[in-house]
Amino acid sequence: MGENPAKNHYAQLNQGEENEMEIFGYKTQGCRKALCIAGYILSCGTLLLLFYWKPEWDVWANCTRCSLEEADIVLLRTTDEFRIYSRKTVTWISVSALIKSRLDYPATAEEDSVFSKAIMKPSLQVKSIQVQRIRYVWNIYAKQFQKVGALEDHHTCSAIHAKFGSGLTCNERNVRKVICGPNTIDVPVIPIWKLLIKEVLNPFYVFQLFSVCLWFAEDYMEYATAIIIMSLLSIFLTVYDLRQQSVKLHRLVESHNNIMVTVCRNKEGESCFQELESHHLVPGDMLVLKEGKTLLPCDAILISGQCIVNESMLTGESIPVTKTHLPQADNFKPWRMHCAEDYKKHVLFCGTEVIQTKADDTGVVKAVVLRTGFNTAKGDLVRSILYPKPMNFKLYRDALRFLMCLIAFAAIGMIYTVCVFALNGEEAGEVVKKSLDVITIAVPPALPAALTTGIIYTQRRLKKKGIFCISPQRINVCGQLNLICFDKTGTLTEDGLDLWGLLPCERNCFQDIHSFPADHSLPWGPVFRAMVVCHSLVVWEGKIQGDPLDVKMFEATNWVIDDSSGHQIEGQGSTHATVVRPGPKASSAPVEGVAILHQFPFSSALQRMSVIAQEIGGEQQVFTKGAPEVVAMLCRAETGDNIQTAVTVARNAGMISATNRVILVEANKIPGSFSASITWKPLEENKTEDYRGLAKAMGLEPRSPRVFASALPVQDDSPPTTEQRIRLALASGQYHFAMSGKSYQIVAQHFRHLLPKLLLNGTVFARMSPGQKSSLVEEFQKLDYFVGMCGDGANDCGALKVAHAGISLSEQEASVASPFTSRTPSIACVPELIREGRAALVTSFCMFKYMALYSTIQYLGVLLLYWQLNAFGNYQFLFQDLAITTVIGVTMSFTGAYPKLVPYRPPSQLISPPLLLSVVLNILFSLSMQVFGFVVVQEQPWYSKTDIYSACLSVNNHMENSSSISSLGLHGMREGAHGQTDNGYKSYENTTVWLLSTINCLIVALVFSKGRPFRQPIYTNYVFILVLIGQLGICLFLVFADIDDLYSKLDLVCTPTTWRISMVIMLAVTLAASFLVEEAVIENRPLWLLLKKTFRYHSKSHYKRLQRALEQDSAWPPLNETFFSDSVAISVEGSMGGHSNPTFDSNEDAL
Repeated sequence: MGENPAKNHYAQLNQGEENEMEIFGYKTQGCRKALCIAGYILSCGTLLLLFYWKPEWDVWANCTRCSLEEADIVLLRTTDEFRIYSRKTVTWISVSALIKSRLDYPATAEEDSVFSKAIMKPSLQVKSIQVQRIRYVWNIYAKQFQKVGALEDHHTCSAIHAKFGSGLTCNERNVRKVICGPNTIDVPVIPIWKLLIKEVLNPFYVFQLFSVCLWFAEDYMEYATAIIIMSLLSIFLTVYDLRQQSVKLHRLVESHNNIMVTVCRNKEGESCFQELESHHLVPGDMLVLKEGKTLLPCDAILISGQCIVNESMLTGESIPVTKTHLPQADNFKPWRMHCAEDYKKHVLFCGTEVIQTKADDTGVVKAVVLRTGFNTAKGDLVRSILYPKPMNFKLYRDALRFLMCLIAFAAIGMIYTVCVFALNGEEAGEVVKKSLDVITIAVPPALPAALTTGIIYTQRRLKKKGIFCISPQRINVCGQLNLICFDKTGTLTEDGLDLWGLLPCERNCFQDIHSFPADHSLPWGPVFRAMVVCHSLVVWEGKIQGDPLDVKMFEATNWVIDDSSGHQIEGQGSTHATVVRPGPKASSAPVEGVAILHQFPFSSALQRMSVIAQEIGGEQQVFTKGAPEVVAMLCRAETGDNIQTAVTVARNAGMISATNRVILVEANKIPGSFSASITWKPLEENKTEDYRGLAKAMGLEPRSPRVFASALPVQDDSPPTTEQRIRLALASGQYHFAMSGKSYQIVAQHFRHLLPKLLLNGTVFARMSPGQKSSLVEEFQKLDYFVGMCGDGANDCGALKVAHAGISLSEQEASVASPFTSRTPSIACVPELIREGRAALVTSFCMFKYMALYSTIQYLGVLLLYWQLNAFGNYQFLFQDLAITTVIGVTMSFTGAYPKLVPYRPPSQLISPPLLLSVVLNILFSLSMQVFGFVVVQEQPWYSKTDIYSACLSVNNHMENSSSISSLGLHGMREGAHGQTDNGYKSYENTTVWLLSTINCLIVALVFSKGRPFRQPIYTNYVFILVLIGQLGICLFLVFADIDDLYSKLDLVCTPTTWRISMVIMLAVTLAASFLVEEAVIENRPLWLLLKKTFRYHSKSHYKRLQRALEQDSAWPPLNETFFSDSVAISVEGSMGGHSNPTFDSNEDAL
């Protein structure tokens, strides 16, 4: 049964957001519920367990479809490729106790709010659901569920000042509190019993429980007990780990839930102040921020005064950020649209710390509560940890398919077992047990645990190398990475900055470069004044804090910041202004100091910042600085293009070879039109060289510079011209695109069809905003790239989160958004992670192949013996399962990663020709050997079907005649022993098949323990080698020993030495064939490449197909050409924002 969107039954929740869901309405029906309860009882809880795993089946069975308005149960389904269902119960919130009369209804000003639209009259109740810690209420007018816990976006700047500037009334606050709930990011510590139940009900453990019950029924006590002990240990370790994570997350957020705050209340038109705990705050409340450090318990819009905030929790950098108040703009635009990308400079985010406040004329710093609880920036970060996005990786999908194949294989065996035992007149109960036993043999219960082992060992190795992982399932994904995005500033370039020099401009021309440090100081003038005042630096804990570039420039002046309050400024009286003065080492200046009257912090929309400053006793002046291309528009003369810096870093880092060409892609919107233009320009080489020298001087050298040069053939002896070099490079595909964030956004809006072509050879993307970075990563993923992202956490959180493998070089709290965090802030962690990821992926394949072969070998042996109504004995199973397979499964994964990276990746699919061929051929080798041994042993002259001791007796007959009495005595003794201990398993076929299959398990373990090029050679795994040698020694001892008690315990019988040697020869032949095929065919990369070329096989990846198409397109890329869009810009809302933290990062296209 599926979901078909019908009128009023279906809607979308969080449309256009990352956590977008489809919601369906259902109503519980009594008759259906009664039938389901009867089903639970009759199935002994199996149906209830099935509904626990499949909540949609539970809803479809218990409920009938209805409109969302009538629903008491809703079914949610994610809109991503996983389409995960969840079931939620509709709850009712009563506000009747708060609204006694019509006068208590929300005020007229609130008629357009979701709070008034959610209250049903006359019942005075609110219909709600809670999804991933966010509460949604039913809007009775819009007929849809809407999120509460935040101010509506439709408010204008002036409306926010007017409606909430004097605070909420008590009645408004009480209604909002009941509907929104408390302002807490509450992550309770999950009780151990809940974690235990959730873990035990995992399908894997349920299957193990089924297996254990079956083994107990067959008196297979020892292995069943061993599996129980191992499972309990695994469960307890998992529960302990989950419990520790729960406690850690609880402690991380609990300090923010009970902070004393001051709020402004509106009592009969007059404002009064009140202190209360932060969990009482509601959207619309008026916060009053006092002097001193304050931890923010909610998101709030600053409406008066100014704040300096430490946002390291969100950005990863402890750099103070200046926040200014929301302007009282009188227009009809919603406040976020009016502020565009710069809305963040007016918002104080939850979890950040206010370190300094500056009041304006009103004397107080006020902020309106914008979002509470899990709707806040910190709440969204915590929710991303509680509800991580599932990772779609082919390995896991293929693993499920492979398991389905094993189950189908087991079904064939079950049919065979039923036929054999039923036709031989066995009891029905015995037939059922034997047939069910086939499932536990063909599908090894230890398979998931074995696959997890390699990941755990890899995680430990990464931890030793200073790389921490909070998402272990992504380690295997690292083995498939084929594209890495690097943040430039602070990641590819050095963290530390030094001021190299200054290039003054006077009288419309550049002056001589002033180098730092220099013997003589920079003379007093406009440039010097700009250096001392045009910044957003503050004094915090006795140190100058702020942007590193600002700090370096200011320190070069040798001036100091006097941040004490109350400076007398001529013409303005006493005002709170930051004053900068000459320091002890500063050169003489004609002024006592300069006061910074007003700061306009850096705006990402304007790409500049400005200050109004006044020399003490002088006139006011305005200074501005920003991105070169923006400042260029404010100047008469042209300035350089800053994308050159990024290109220079890319060349020095080896991303762009010295012989490769760079093509600048510039896209611009046409003024007064809805269309845009795009131009391709080859980068001037001499210009690049000039900037390269400057970059080296400025300390922009990469941390590990590796330049990969390639020879470019030239037909003529004469030096080629620039045009010839460019055309030759383009023809050979040796070119790279470079573009700015602005151009990228315009291309995504107006030239969407060109974006994949540009990304295919795109190498440099400069001046990218956080949302554009995450969008770029997602666009690469759409081309079927496996994308890694390495950044310092400053503004890379969104991209780090959406990448297949995000690597944060920051140890700040923001690193929880990234699956991997490196303790050492160096890009050296990237190849290390790729190496370990490849090793982990190959280990997973090896373990999967081994576990599949082990179960198949055992399965084939059992089915062969079933033909004679025989089977392996319990101790035979125990030896194979515990002493052989479990120990190998634990130690095989110890092999570390190979120290060198090869220029190709391991296969990512279990369902691939090489791997399938390997498994199939080894199954055939094992089947051939076991069948050969099973048949040939019956042809031996000493073989007897009824007398299992005939082989040893026939040997004794060659002894002296006097030994005949001894022989008879021995025979009688063994018959007596046989009568006491023979449980029906002993036979020559059993002994032969068991010994062959047991040592065959060691053979496949050795053959599948692949080393180079992705893992270290097998001999470096000393533990595994010692285990294999020890196990082989024990197995050979069992082959050649003839110890009655040992053989009796293992249900083995004595065979002649010649037959034992024959078995060893069979095993040696199988080892040789298996090893030869694995090395000469399966691992022969040139052979597979040749086969692909012969059969014209081409990769189905999108980027590979596009690459082949562009190779045939002689007109690509166009040079010195301009294209114009002929249509209105398409909407890219949702695709451009990527995952950014929706409550913190800007969404450029939605504004």
